[in-house]
Amino acid sequence: MISETVTVPAHGAALAGDLTAPGGELPAVVLFAHGSGSSRHSPRNRAVARKLGEAGLGTLLLDLLSEAEERDDARTARHRFDIGLLAGRLVDAIDWLDGRHGTEGLPVGLFGASTGAAAALVAAARRPRRVYAVVSRGGRPDLAGDVLPRVRAPVLLIVGGADETVLDLNEEAAERLSVPYRVHVVPGATHLFPEPGALEEVAAAAGDWFRERLVRGR
Repeated sequence: MISETVTVPAHGAALAGDLTAPGGELPAVVLFAHGSGSSRHSPRNRAVARKLGEAGLGTLLLDLLSEAEERDDARTARHRFDIGLLAGRLVDAIDWLDGRHGTEGLPVGLFGASTGAAAALVAAARRPRRVYAVVSRGGRPDLAGDVLPRVRAPVLLIVGGADETVLDLNEEAAERLSVPYRVHVVPGATHLFPEPGALEEVAAAAGDWFRERLVRGR
Protein backbone atom coordinates (compact mmCIF):
# COMPACT_ATOMS: atom_id res chain seq x y z
CA MET A 1 0.00 0.00 0.00
CA ILE A 2 1.41 3.39 -1.05
CA SER A 3 0.13 6.51 0.73
CA GLU A 4 1.17 10.11 0.27
CA THR A 5 0.01 13.56 1.32
CA VAL A 6 -0.81 15.69 -1.70
CA THR A 7 -1.82 19.29 -2.38
CA VAL A 8 -4.63 19.87 -4.86
CA PRO A 9 -5.05 23.38 -6.32
CA ALA A 10 -8.77 24.11 -6.44
CA HIS A 11 -10.80 27.31 -6.80
CA GLY A 12 -8.15 29.59 -5.36
CA ALA A 13 -7.21 27.26 -2.51
CA ALA A 14 -4.51 24.67 -1.90
CA LEU A 15 -6.33 21.65 -0.51
CA ALA A 16 -4.62 18.95 1.53
CA GLY A 17 -5.36 15.34 0.66
CA ASP A 18 -4.28 11.79 1.40
CA LEU A 19 -3.84 9.70 -1.74
CA THR A 20 -3.55 5.97 -1.21
CA ALA A 21 -3.02 3.26 -3.80
CA PRO A 22 -2.64 -0.49 -3.34
CA GLY A 23 0.31 -2.19 -4.96
CA GLY A 24 0.14 -3.21 -8.59
CA GLU A 25 -1.84 -1.69 -11.40
CA LEU A 26 -4.48 0.79 -10.20
CA PRO A 27 -7.91 0.24 -11.81
CA ALA A 28 -9.75 3.30 -10.44
CA VAL A 29 -9.76 6.02 -7.79
CA VAL A 30 -12.50 6.94 -5.29
CA LEU A 31 -12.56 10.60 -4.28
CA PHE A 32 -14.12 11.34 -0.88
CA ALA A 33 -16.28 14.43 -0.35
CA HIS A 34 -16.72 15.37 3.30
CA GLY A 35 -19.38 17.71 4.61
CA SER A 36 -20.94 19.25 7.69
CA GLY A 37 -17.70 20.29 9.35
CA SER A 38 -15.80 17.07 8.73
CA SER A 39 -12.42 16.64 7.06
CA ARG A 40 -10.16 14.06 5.47
CA HIS A 41 -9.43 12.83 9.00
CA SER A 42 -13.02 11.62 9.47
CA PRO A 43 -12.66 8.19 11.13
CA ARG A 44 -15.78 6.92 9.38
CA ASN A 45 -14.63 7.82 5.88
CA ARG A 46 -11.11 6.60 6.59
CA ALA A 47 -12.55 3.26 7.67
CA VAL A 48 -14.46 3.01 4.38
CA ALA A 49 -11.36 4.07 2.44
CA ARG A 50 -9.32 1.29 4.06
CA LYS A 51 -11.87 -1.28 2.92
CA LEU A 52 -11.82 0.11 -0.62
CA GLY A 53 -8.03 -0.05 -0.60
CA GLU A 54 -8.19 -3.69 0.46
CA ALA A 55 -10.43 -4.23 -2.56
CA GLY A 56 -7.72 -2.83 -4.84
CA LEU A 57 -9.08 0.69 -5.39
CA GLY A 58 -7.16 3.92 -4.98
CA THR A 59 -8.61 6.57 -2.66
CA LEU A 60 -8.20 10.31 -2.26
CA LEU A 61 -9.46 11.80 1.00
CA LEU A 62 -9.50 15.55 0.47
CA ASP A 63 -10.18 18.57 2.66
CA LEU A 64 -12.62 20.64 0.59
CA LEU A 65 -12.02 23.76 2.70
CA SER A 66 -8.81 25.61 3.38
CA GLU A 67 -7.63 25.97 6.98
CA ALA A 68 -8.98 29.52 7.15
CA GLU A 69 -12.32 28.44 5.73
CA GLU A 70 -12.50 25.57 8.23
CA ARG A 71 -11.98 28.00 11.11
CA ASP A 72 -14.67 30.28 9.72
CA ASP A 73 -17.00 27.34 9.15
CA ALA A 74 -16.54 26.18 12.74
CA ARG A 75 -17.96 29.54 13.83
CA THR A 76 -20.61 30.12 11.18
CA ALA A 77 -21.31 26.74 9.48
CA ARG A 78 -21.74 28.62 6.23
CA HIS A 79 -19.21 26.88 3.99
CA ARG A 80 -20.47 23.36 4.64
CA PHE A 81 -23.75 24.26 2.94
CA ASP A 82 -22.12 26.04 -0.02
CA ILE A 83 -22.73 23.19 -2.45
CA GLY A 84 -21.48 25.21 -5.41
CA LEU A 85 -18.13 25.84 -3.74
CA LEU A 86 -17.70 22.23 -2.60
CA ALA A 87 -18.72 20.82 -5.99
CA GLY A 88 -16.37 23.17 -7.83
CA ARG A 89 -13.47 21.96 -5.74
CA LEU A 90 -14.40 18.34 -6.35
CA VAL A 91 -14.39 19.04 -10.09
CA ASP A 92 -10.92 20.56 -9.77
CA ALA A 93 -9.78 17.47 -7.86
CA ILE A 94 -11.18 15.20 -10.59
CA ASP A 95 -9.28 17.21 -13.19
CA TRP A 96 -6.13 17.07 -11.04
CA LEU A 97 -6.35 13.28 -10.87
CA ASP A 98 -6.81 13.17 -14.64
CA GLY A 99 -3.65 15.19 -15.18
CA ARG A 100 -1.49 13.32 -12.67
CA HIS A 101 0.90 10.55 -13.64
CA GLY A 102 -0.43 7.26 -12.32
CA THR A 103 -4.08 8.32 -12.12
CA GLU A 104 -4.61 9.94 -15.50
CA GLY A 105 -7.54 8.50 -17.44
CA LEU A 106 -8.68 6.24 -14.61
CA PRO A 107 -12.39 5.89 -13.78
CA VAL A 108 -13.34 8.03 -10.80
CA GLY A 109 -15.89 7.21 -8.12
CA LEU A 110 -17.25 9.78 -5.69
CA PHE A 111 -18.09 8.98 -2.07
CA GLY A 112 -20.01 11.77 -0.37
CA ALA A 113 -21.11 12.13 3.25
CA SER A 114 -23.67 14.61 4.56
CA THR A 115 -23.58 17.78 2.42
CA GLY A 116 -20.60 16.30 0.57
CA ALA A 117 -23.07 13.91 -1.09
CA ALA A 118 -24.82 16.81 -2.80
CA ALA A 119 -21.48 18.22 -3.91
CA ALA A 120 -20.51 14.80 -5.29
CA LEU A 121 -23.71 14.59 -7.34
CA VAL A 122 -23.19 18.08 -8.76
CA ALA A 123 -19.57 17.25 -9.63
CA ALA A 124 -20.67 13.99 -11.27
CA ALA A 125 -23.10 15.93 -13.45
CA ARG A 126 -20.33 18.33 -14.46
CA ARG A 127 -17.84 15.55 -15.30
CA PRO A 128 -20.02 12.77 -16.78
CA ARG A 129 -17.14 11.26 -18.78
CA ARG A 130 -14.89 10.97 -15.73
CA VAL A 131 -17.23 9.92 -12.91
CA TYR A 132 -18.49 6.34 -13.21
CA ALA A 133 -20.26 5.88 -9.87
CA VAL A 134 -21.44 7.82 -6.82
CA VAL A 135 -22.06 6.61 -3.25
CA SER A 136 -23.70 8.69 -0.52
CA ARG A 137 -23.36 7.85 3.19
CA GLY A 138 -25.99 9.51 5.37
CA GLY A 139 -25.99 12.22 2.73
CA ARG A 140 -28.16 15.12 1.67
CA PRO A 141 -28.65 14.45 -2.04
CA ASP A 142 -31.71 16.69 -1.94
CA LEU A 143 -29.36 19.69 -1.72
CA ALA A 144 -28.23 18.96 -5.30
CA GLY A 145 -31.65 20.25 -6.36
CA ASP A 146 -32.29 20.61 -10.07
CA VAL A 147 -28.95 18.97 -10.92
CA LEU A 148 -30.24 15.52 -9.88
CA PRO A 149 -31.85 14.63 -13.25
CA ARG A 150 -28.56 15.53 -15.01
CA VAL A 151 -26.40 13.01 -13.12
CA ARG A 152 -25.17 10.28 -15.49
CA ALA A 153 -23.36 7.96 -13.06
CA PRO A 154 -25.26 5.26 -11.13
CA VAL A 155 -25.95 6.27 -7.54
CA LEU A 156 -26.02 4.29 -4.29
CA LEU A 157 -27.68 6.06 -1.35
CA ILE A 158 -26.79 4.47 2.02
CA VAL A 159 -28.95 5.61 4.94
CA GLY A 160 -29.50 4.44 8.48
CA GLY A 161 -32.93 2.96 9.11
CA ALA A 162 -33.31 5.01 12.29
CA ASP A 163 -32.23 8.21 10.53
CA GLU A 164 -35.81 8.79 9.46
CA THR A 165 -35.69 12.40 8.25
CA VAL A 166 -32.58 11.83 6.15
CA LEU A 167 -34.06 8.59 4.81
CA ASP A 168 -37.15 10.46 3.62
CA LEU A 169 -34.97 13.10 1.96
CA ASN A 170 -32.91 10.41 0.21
CA GLU A 171 -35.97 8.59 -1.09
CA GLU A 172 -37.42 11.84 -2.43
CA ALA A 173 -34.14 12.79 -4.10
CA ALA A 174 -33.77 9.31 -5.62
CA GLU A 175 -37.06 9.73 -7.45
CA ARG A 176 -35.55 12.68 -9.33
CA LEU A 177 -32.59 10.68 -10.64
CA SER A 178 -32.67 9.45 -14.23
CA VAL A 179 -29.90 6.87 -13.76
CA PRO A 180 -29.82 3.45 -12.08
CA TYR A 181 -29.86 3.92 -8.32
CA ARG A 182 -30.42 2.02 -5.10
CA VAL A 183 -31.35 3.16 -1.61
CA HIS A 184 -29.52 0.86 0.82
CA VAL A 185 -31.01 1.04 4.31
CA VAL A 186 -28.85 -0.15 7.22
CA PRO A 187 -31.42 -1.47 9.73
CA GLY A 188 -31.42 0.32 13.08
CA ALA A 189 -28.52 2.62 12.21
CA THR A 190 -28.54 6.29 13.12
CA HIS A 191 -26.96 9.17 11.19
CA LEU A 192 -23.27 8.48 11.91
CA PHE A 193 -23.60 4.66 11.84
CA PRO A 194 -22.05 4.10 15.30
CA GLU A 195 -24.02 0.90 15.92
CA PRO A 196 -22.09 -2.41 15.91
CA GLY A 197 -21.59 -3.63 12.36
CA ALA A 198 -23.28 -0.60 10.75
CA LEU A 199 -20.18 1.05 9.32
CA GLU A 200 -18.91 -2.33 8.14
CA GLU A 201 -22.13 -2.72 6.17
CA VAL A 202 -21.63 0.75 4.68
CA ALA A 203 -18.11 -0.15 3.58
CA ALA A 204 -19.20 -3.48 2.11
CA ALA A 205 -22.07 -1.94 0.15
CA ALA A 206 -19.88 0.89 -1.14
CA GLY A 207 -17.12 -1.53 -2.11
CA ASP A 208 -19.49 -3.73 -4.09
CA TRP A 209 -20.98 -0.70 -5.88
CA PHE A 210 -17.61 0.76 -6.83
CA ARG A 211 -15.93 -2.50 -7.82
CA GLU A 212 -18.72 -3.45 -10.20
CA ARG A 213 -18.92 -0.04 -11.87
CA LEU A 214 -15.40 1.34 -11.73
CA VAL A 215 -13.44 -1.76 -12.68
CA ARG A 216 -15.95 -2.63 -15.39
CA GLY A 217 -15.86 0.99 -16.53
CA ARG A 218 -12.17 0.76 -17.15
